[in-house]
Amino acid sequence: MTHQYELMVILDPEIDERTVAPSLDKFLNVIRNDGGSIDNIDIWGRRRLAYEINKKTEGIYAVVNFTAESASTDELDRQLKLSEAVMRTKVLRAEAGFAQVAVAKKIAEEKAARKAAAPAKTPAAATKAPAPATKAPAAATKAPAEEAKAPAEEVKAPVAPTEAPVEAAKAEAEAE
Repeated sequence: MTHQYELMVILDPEIDERTVAPSLDKFLNVIRNDGGSIDNIDIWGRRRLAYEINKKTEGIYAVVNFTAESASTDELDRQLKLSEAVMRTKVLRAEAGFAQVAVAKKIAEEKAARKAAAPAKTPAAATKAPAPATKAPAAATKAPAEEAKAPAEEVKAPVAPTEAPVEAAKAEAEAE
């Protein structure tokens, strides 16, 4: 069964960049001979490595998208690892990645459609919105003041009964 794959290759920076495409093409003949197809070859060029590989700080990056059988992909990976010009390789099955990209694209399109369907806000409407908000806190400051008076009166009522037991306790202490 054929699957879609993505191959990342880091080549030795000492080789000439003009020979990168022909040398990759030589390796990709393994895929073509087994009935696979090469979808895209993207040569990024010379880049700095995150860490040294074989005492080198740079490498020539290339990304290849292809469709092939898993056996031919294994053979391609084996041949790339045998080559001295290849510093690192990574072959990934890209179907899951393509599916994620398709889902993200669909979500972005739906979001753009919702945004286009929503009524556009004018700058005048945006400036009118804060004005009522400034009136609301003023009204809110009156209400807590009125509410503050009511609990204060309620607090006095319970205090009175608590004073009576205290006075009774003092009277008992004096009597003894």
